[in-house]
Amino acid sequence: MSKTEDFLTSKQEAKIVEAIRIAEENTSGEIRVHIEEKSEKPPFERAKEVFNSLEMYKTEARNGVLFYINVSGNQFAILGDEGIDQVVPTDFWESTKEIVLKHFKEKKYKKGLTKGIKEAGKQLKKYFPYQVDDSNELPNEISKG
Repeated sequence: MSKTEDFLTSKQEAKIVEAIRIAEENTSGEIRVHIEEKSEKPPFERAKEVFNSLEMYKTEARNGVLFYINVSGNQFAILGDEGIDQVVPTDFWESTKEIVLKHFKEKKYKKGLTKGIKEAGKQLKKYFPYQVDDSNELPNEISKG
């Protein structure tokens, strides 16, 4: 098995997808998780590439969020689309990153991602509250590269 496949069990992946669904009940923001074995690029730069390849910019409010993980490099990044960046403070993702990284350091990857996703949904709710006519614009499943 590759490191990407070993990173989370299918049961853990299902819990993360469920956390995304629950977080998106509070916000019109769209959250995705991407896991890949390795990349030579810095995590934030690579996250931008993945964000674009997954076409996460195709949300009406430009409020997609990507949780990017490079398994071999032990690297993690959170990237929000321009609609988010235009209205939130520059340190907006810091508390979410801290939650994720705290658990990652303990090798509790599912816990770090589920708690981080829930925090992201809570934070996004302030700027992008859930709308009655909101639709799920991006798939919730985890992508892998």
